[in-house]
Amino acid sequence: MPITAQEIEDLIRESLPNAKIIVEGDDGVHFAAQVVDESFKGMNRVQQQRTVYAALKGKMDGAQGEVHALALTTKAPE
Repeated sequence: MPITAQEIEDLIRESLPNAKIIVEGDDGVHFAAQVVDESFKGMNRVQQQRTVYAALKGKMDGAQGEVHALALTTKAPE
């Protein structure tokens, strides 16, 4: 069963409950997400993105992952 944008948002929100999260995509495998969270302060972009990928709990792992592609934009609030 394909994953939805809402399910991705819910997974991210479990790890980053105060984040501003926008997830777009409706084909079940290709998505774009914007995540803005206070916890990203002091992290470089790679660290921020690793935090979000960890929140997805393996949904992007390998050929069997439910999410084929995720265009990810992360930042700390200004």
